[in-house]
Order: sequence, then C-alpha cells, then structure tokens
Amino acid sequence: MEEGLREQFLMVYANIPLNLRDETILLLEGEKIPITWNVAYLEVRENTEVSKEILEKLKKMDLI
Repeated sequence: MEEGLREQFLMVYANIPLNLRDETILLLEGEKIPITWNVAYLEVRENTEVSKEILEKLKKMDLI
C-alpha cells in the first residue's frame, strides 16, 4: 500500500502550482514541525521513515 501512496503523492505533487508548494500542509505530531509540499516531496523521494507518516496523514486528509 505504501508504494501506491507514494505514486499518488507524486502525481498530486506534479500538478500543484509552484507557488503553492511552499505552503504548510500538515504538522508532524511529536515534533510540531510544519511540513510543506516541497518538504514532503523531499522526504517521499528519499523514502525516509518520516515519509511514511507524511503519506498516511495526507491520505487521511484526502489530499492524496
């Protein structure tokens, strides 16, 4: 399922206007760190542990 979320994210990200990619889309629970589309893209591209949390949250928010 994670690979499917990754692909969905990349398709959505590709269609987001450049000026919106610096907008905050979520906060990580424990760290209260704002995540923008650009930060999410970097995490997802590198397939980090944080990317899994980001993808799950974006799915729950129906953004991907």
